[in-house]
Amino acid sequence: MIKKLVIVLIAFFALQSYGQEGTASPYSFYGIGSLKFKGTVENRSMGGLSIYTDSIHVNLRNPAAYVSPNLKLWNNETRPVKFSVGASHTNLNLKANSGESKVNSTTFDYLALSIPVGKFGFGFGLVPYTSVGYKLEDNDDGVLQNRYRGEGGVNRAFLGFGYQIANGLNIGIDANYNFGNIQNSVIQFAYDEDGNPVQYQTRENNRSDLSGLNFNIGLTYKTMLNEKLELQTGLTYSPKSDLSSINERSFATIVINQINGQEFVLNEIEGDLESQGLAETDLTLPSRFSFGAGIGEPRHWFLGAEYTRQNTSEFSNPIVSIENANFVNASNISVGGFYIPDYTSFSNYWKRVTYRAGFHFENTGLEINNETINEFGMSFGVGLPVGNVFSNANLGFEFGRRGTTNQNLIQENFFNINISLSLNDRWFQKRKYN
Repeated sequence: MIKKLVIVLIAFFALQSYGQEGTASPYSFYGIGSLKFKGTVENRSMGGLSIYTDSIHVNLRNPAAYVSPNLKLWNNETRPVKFSVGASHTNLNLKANSGESKVNSTTFDYLALSIPVGKFGFGFGLVPYTSVGYKLEDNDDGVLQNRYRGEGGVNRAFLGFGYQIANGLNIGIDANYNFGNIQNSVIQFAYDEDGNPVQYQTRENNRSDLSGLNFNIGLTYKTMLNEKLELQTGLTYSPKSDLSSINERSFATIVINQINGQEFVLNEIEGDLESQGLAETDLTLPSRFSFGAGIGEPRHWFLGAEYTRQNTSEFSNPIVSIENANFVNASNISVGGFYIPDYTSFSNYWKRVTYRAGFHFENTGLEINNETINEFGMSFGVGLPVGNVFSNANLGFEFGRRGTTNQNLIQENFFNINISLSLNDRWFQKRKYN
């Protein structure tokens, strides 16, 4: 147990340090950044499918999953406490009509603990919810006009509760505290009448410190259709909520070192957001609904599908206004599953491995120059048993495409490597012998 807690604490501090540097996507320029948290590695390896629940994996997409069924461990039935920590590495190939570029990022993705107690279940943890990390340039006939840069993101600390209403039917709710900051800057380059760059440039900096609560409600239901086949269903709903945004803006005259790109500030003034009513604003987080179902043979195989709709058209951010971009309602379809050859095999390790695969198609809800930004991805992965109980290490791979080169936009071809530890142990069990 001590070793496991050490691992969790290390992961916690790593997540605190790196959670806001988890993307290099140009599309993180819009809104409050690119959605970083898309479920556990187990979910993502099945195309993002999050309707499957069991006793040895944490499901962070549906709080009803905090309630776990009994599991046969240590010659008796118990409900093990579940730890989970995950990280990922992303390679992006950015393709535009003017050329290509390659970027990458590495980050911790989540840290969570789930504690089932009888008909109840509790969970808490920390995830980086969105991430901002872009560097863009605006060129006119090869002449640099503006340089954009952004960083930061929104983190989410959650506390959840689940309850078993009836045999196979669970309900749960997560309370999420969202916090973080987003920093954006734009440098405007000036030229004389002959087209030569002048010595000084103008820089605008914007910073928004975000905080606020939102909730996620979930239901899960499972039942045996016959002696072998089991039906599992899941439903979640997050109502619309607001984030409080405290905003700052400054303007500066700068000189840029042409060798190393370092910026030297000559003078700087604070922008008057108070008179514009923009010093403190509310930012709307849209409502979200998901539903899915699947069938399978317990501890052997599972196949399911899930549909998610997010009312992204409700999103608003008064501090930022972009003429050529707007938000429409987003949707996502995930299909995936897993296969375990023989989970009871002791003679062949690879028969106890969980093999996962899936795909997803997503309308991100972002429209730029009247072009919808869509994403398609395929994924696969393995769950590797470790230790002498039902703990496991999970490795997942995901590749796909986001965006388009139409209308001078950028197409992202991505390849993600995801890894997690799912650690199980028993707590709160009275010993028979000292």
